[in-house]
Amino acid sequence: MTSKFEFTKDNNKLAQEEIAKYPEGRHKSAVMGLLHIAQDQNGGWISSDCLDYIARYLEIAPIRVYEVATFYSMYNLKPVGKYHLQVCGTTPCMLRGAKKIIEICRHELGIEVGETDKERMFTLSEVECLGGCANAPVVQINNDYVEDLDQKNFKKILDDLKSGKLIKIGSQIGRRASEPKGYKVK
Repeated sequence: MTSKFEFTKDNNKLAQEEIAKYPEGRHKSAVMGLLHIAQDQNGGWISSDCLDYIARYLEIAPIRVYEVATFYSMYNLKPVGKYHLQVCGTTPCMLRGAKKIIEICRHELGIEVGETDKERMFTLSEVECLGGCANAPVVQINNDYVEDLDQKNFKKILDDLKSGKLIKIGSQIGRRASEPKGYKVK
């Protein structure tokens, strides 16, 4: 069976660069990088055509690609909206307001966790630790993090996304990296 999916010329070059990072004979180790490339090319999700194509591309059994794609939550195996809102659901984010962020999404977007709105603009997911605990709560929007969220600044982010405006990525309170809240450089 022939896959409908194949890398574009530019993405084929990226795939070859990814494979070149590994020692000879270890090309199958590039599977995660190729999954990212395929997901980006395929509109934010990975179809079975993509998975099968990567298996053929790397000359490995399809199950090896499926194992990786189904294990990690960063790979979307069904279509997602233009903006994939991934709310961190681990303890630091929950203690600092992640549940309120989810409630704002439910109210403002009319979707539950795991759903995409009818316009295919937003998908809401709850994910495990995004690694930004010091700046909790954290939401990953597509490939960018927004941090130090509260109800007001997150609602503004949603309003800006709805109206096609650019959003501020990173800390929403001006914090640099994970410095203490309120820290001032002398």
